[in-house]
Amino acid sequence: MKKIKLVILTILVALTSYGFTTYKNDFFEIAKQIEIFTNLYKEVNMNYVDEVNPAELMNTAIEAMLNDLDPYTVYWNEQQIQNARIQNSGSYTGIGAEIITTSESILIKNLVKDSPADKAGLKIGDEIIQIGNIDVSDYNEDAGELLKGAPDTEVILKLRRNSATVTLTLKRGIVEEKAVPYFKLLGKNTGYIVLSKFTRSASSEVIEAFQKLKEDGATQIILDLRNNPGGLLSEAVNVSNIFIEKGTTITFTKSAIEKYNQTYATQNKALDTQIQITVLINENSASASEIVSGSLQDLDRGVVIGSRSFGKGLVQRPKKLNYGTQAKITISRYYTPSGRCIQALDYLDGESIRKDKSEYAEFKTKNGRSVYDGGGIKPDIEVDVEKESKLIKALKQENLIFDFAINYVNQNKELSTENFKLEKNTIEDFKNYINQKGFKFESETDKKIEELKTVATSEDYLGSMKPSINNLQKELDKKKEKAFEEETETLKKLITENVLRKLGYDAAVYTYYTKEGEVIKQAIAILNNEAGYRNILGYE
Repeated sequence: MKKIKLVILTILVALTSYGFTTYKNDFFEIAKQIEIFTNLYKEVNMNYVDEVNPAELMNTAIEAMLNDLDPYTVYWNEQQIQNARIQNSGSYTGIGAEIITTSESILIKNLVKDSPADKAGLKIGDEIIQIGNIDVSDYNEDAGELLKGAPDTEVILKLRRNSATVTLTLKRGIVEEKAVPYFKLLGKNTGYIVLSKFTRSASSEVIEAFQKLKEDGATQIILDLRNNPGGLLSEAVNVSNIFIEKGTTITFTKSAIEKYNQTYATQNKALDTQIQITVLINENSASASEIVSGSLQDLDRGVVIGSRSFGKGLVQRPKKLNYGTQAKITISRYYTPSGRCIQALDYLDGESIRKDKSEYAEFKTKNGRSVYDGGGIKPDIEVDVEKESKLIKALKQENLIFDFAINYVNQNKELSTENFKLEKNTIEDFKNYINQKGFKFESETDKKIEELKTVATSEDYLGSMKPSINNLQKELDKKKEKAFEEETETLKKLITENVLRKLGYDAAVYTYYTKEGEVIKQAIAILNNEAGYRNILGYE
């Protein structure tokens, strides 16, 4: 008991040293709950009828506690800490492949061109079934960890490719992932820059691309932040700084602890405060992407085009724990220059709750335009093809669009990135494919109908209600079929992207965007219409 009280006293001293007294006065309640938990943990470990693993038991307790908060407040072990460092660095030792680990294999979802995986002969769509002498299906932990290792070490892989089995040797090495994987001059004067993540080199890569494009004749810019999950806050500020004058607030944070309230302003002289800009976003543009697009929108510095962004406006800070572990804790919220919070969800008892649109608060941009909080960044120009319905998300969740595209390439050997265009019957073929795979799209209404059946059965009403319920289900099925038809253009776009990535890496997808992408077409149209551009931004 003395040891337990000593631990509690140490915790209280630590809390005080972190300024906890500024907003918490329940030290003794905390101490009480810690003492209860410590005693329970000890008693379970000592007396439970079956043998328990103390580490697993504690991990379960930690995860259960954090599940009641937001999904970004997490506990990290040493490997997870290393993975986070890799994401922000832009370079790492590995194989250079995006993978999906299943119980049977490791699926190669994407490849970095000229990476170790690419040089070894791996292809998008390959399934790794054996790593060294270990069968992936027999490995109980994350088999993807087996692909990691020191630079220049080799590992033999056995793959399933189409219907054949392939064996190859992979040498691990340094993988360099560019923050700006693609930029190009479109036509005579439109510079197009793709920024895929906010690593430490993000702003310097954007600056390099921007300067090169201006040298080539660019007088207007498209900054593509679609599918950019975010990254370093400092780099988001630096990217905005390219187009926004020094000393301008880009974002600020609010917290329950005063020392976490911070304002982030541009620190350098802008490269160009006059050039016309459009920013492309979609539902997968998050965090730092939303800071850049939100600040440019609030300051009336650029027109935002696409679909509403993800809405991740929570700030995390790592806190060191014992034995090389960390806790990543949400400490504050991000706000754009106008004062709106971009966080789209609230969290209650571990459940995410999206704000009702009627609860969105109105804010004003620099020129007095109305913008709203509570739901990510809403584009100035919305493009339907960029929106992802629940049907599309369900298809992507089960990798059905990806799988269909891989099969499509395998069955059409003559395809190339130069001549590829989907055939007219492709969407019908896709529908047949997902039906063969047993795909069933269950909407929220489907779930409620099943609940109604269950309740009606328990109360002995189902017999008389069955005809009405069946009619309701038939009507719902018609609506779902219509919903599929409404997603035809989005499905064509997604299938095309996956086919082209298989044929020619990410570069082929970006080239397709520049030639056929609806969002880029609209971006160029508004950039070429100076009066319309200025009108959207409230200058006229």
